[in-house]
Amino acid sequence: MHRFLNKDLVAGYKSASQKIRVLTEEWVGKEIFCPSCGTCINRYGNNRPVADFYCSVCNEDYELKGKGRGFGSKIVDGAFRTTIERLNSNLNPNLFLLAYNPKNFEILNFCVIPKYFFVPQIIEERKPLSKNARRPGWVGCNILLDNIPQTGRIFYIKDKVLMPYTTVLANWKKTLFLKEEPRVKERSWIIDIMNCIEKLDQEFSLSEVYSFEDELQGKHARNFHIRDKIRQQLQILRDVGYLEFLGHGRYKKV
Repeated sequence: MHRFLNKDLVAGYKSASQKIRVLTEEWVGKEIFCPSCGTCINRYGNNRPVADFYCSVCNEDYELKGKGRGFGSKIVDGAFRTTIERLNSNLNPNLFLLAYNPKNFEILNFCVIPKYFFVPQIIEERKPLSKNARRPGWVGCNILLDNIPQTGRIFYIKDKVLMPYTTVLANWKKTLFLKEEPRVKERSWIIDIMNCIEKLDQEFSLSEVYSFEDELQGKHARNFHIRDKIRQQLQILRDVGYLEFLGHGRYKKV
């Protein structure tokens, strides 16, 4: 895999955003394979809403966002209402994130976030645009990357290091069980527990997960049986092979 954008492609362009769009789309279309089935991906035509690429074999769609250096804790996205509607209808695409060095156009990081990790708690509503803006009152949103578990960020390139083809495919398959849960509310719970688990050691106890009870109560204010829900989610993660139950209230990350 070649890790540099081909800056010769945009010699005649003036708009910085248009240059990056052309460079990143060309690189992804040439270098990236579908993480779901491992085959080549195809580029959609211009001006298609939401998705930029698709796989003709497994029918997965992908949206691409590129940025110099890195993305930080959040990504600016589109209209808040439209985004939430897509999440609730499961029509949102998977998300490619590409970070590059703006000086030499080297790819620093490239990952994909599967669409089933996109639940309402990772979407932040922005303030409406002022009355003097081009679209007064329009409400956008941010994608909160910190609310997505690390296992939901599947890297092809991490800190300039290429990940093996088989590793990318294996990491994608590891969380496919979330795709089988059509209810957004239930996926939200599983993802919240996955985030809690990532803060613990490789082996941990049920009581350690209970320590997140107040945090989870704040996210799920209408649920008055948080500990019961924690045990239920741990059982789900155990049954799908994400966790191993060691007995006596102890678990191990797989």
